[in-house]
Amino acid sequence: MEQIKPIIIKDNDTEAEYTLEFNRESVRFAESKGFVFEDLANYPMTKIPELFFYAFRMHHKNIARNQTDAILDKMNGIPAGLLERLTELYAVPFETLNIVEEGEERKNSPIAIDF
Repeated sequence: MEQIKPIIIKDNDTEAEYTLEFNRESVRFAESKGFVFEDLANYPMTKIPELFFYAFRMHHKNIARNQTDAILDKMNGIPAGLLERLTELYAVPFETLNIVEEGEERKNSPIAIDF
């Protein structure tokens, strides 16, 4: 599994620093609010700011949506590579739910399953 580095945003006006990445809890939070990853391509004006907001959840739970929207606006456009990195980070927690195909061995699992 390749390590995906988090996104670090530094606001030079306020000297605030934000770390953007996802874990299972932050993805569950996004899903519980109706976020559907596949909608990014169909509704970019709505879904890109949502994904950006949810990326704050792991390290900055108390930041409000209007604050992340303001940060996004302050960027004066989405830098090249930001959306790609956000989508890579969103996918990371799903690697913990890998489905082991029949005949494959589960690595280092202390749990035995018989069915």
